[in-house]
Amino acid sequence: MKTIITTAKAPAPIGPYNQAVLSGNTLYTSGQIAINPESGALVLDDITSETTQVMHNILAILEAAGMTFNHVVKSSIFISNMDDFAEINNVYGSFFNDEIAPARETVQVARLPKNVNVEISVIAVK
Repeated sequence: MKTIITTAKAPAPIGPYNQAVLSGNTLYTSGQIAINPESGALVLDDITSETTQVMHNILAILEAAGMTFNHVVKSSIFISNMDDFAEINNVYGSFFNDEIAPARETVQVARLPKNVNVEISVIAVK
C-alpha cells in the first residue's frame, strides 16, 4: 500500500511523478530542485541560495508527511559541478544534527533538469 504525499509548499511535479510516496513508515521523495513554490521561479542566484531552496522544498514535503529531517535515513545529492561541493555541503549540513545525519552519496552529473546546479532526494522513516 502506498500513499501519495503532496503539498503546495513545495514545487508541483513537472512530469509523471509525485512529490513523495509513503509506503508503510517509509517516505521516498522525488528529487527536488530550487523552484520557489510560490512564484514558480528558479532560485539560481548562487549555489548557497539554490541549495537552501532545495532543502526548504524537501522540508515542506517531509512536514506534509508528518516528518522532519530527523527522520531522514538516506539522501542522494546530484550536482553539476563538484567545485560547488563545499558550499552545498555547508547548507545541507545545517539542516541536520551531526549525530543523526543520514547516509548519503554525492554525485557529479553532466546535466540536471532545467539546467539547475543541484538536485536532492531523501528517504525518511517514521
